[in-house]
Amino acid sequence: MTRRDKRILAVVGGFLLAVLAGVGVWAAVRPGSYDRSHDGCITVSVPSSTGGGLLHQCGAQARVTCRNAFAQDDRLALLTRPQCRLAGLAQPSPAAATASSSAA
Repeated sequence: MTRRDKRILAVVGGFLLAVLAGVGVWAAVRPGSYDRSHDGCITVSVPSSTGGGLLHQCGAQARVTCRNAFAQDDRLALLTRPQCRLAGLAQPSPAAATASSSAA
C-alpha cells in the first residue's frame, strides 16, 4: 500500500467514525416519538420470552388499556399503570369519584 492509499484509507475511516459518533449522539438526544408516555399516549416496555417489546397507544386505545390496567392486577397491568399516570390517564381516586358523583 502506498502512502497515498494509507492517507485515503485514514480519511475514509475518520469520516465513518464521525458519522457513527453523530448517529450515536442523535439517538441519545432524540430517541423518537415512543420515548415516554405523555399527552394521552402510553408507551410500555413489555418483557417477553424473546426479549421484549414496546406497547405504544394513543387516544381511545390508550384509555381502554389504562382502564383495564387499573381493573386488573397482573404483571402487564402493574407495568402499565405508571405510564397511564404519566399520560394523564390515571384512574380517578375513590375520593374524587365520590365527590363528582355526589355533585351530580
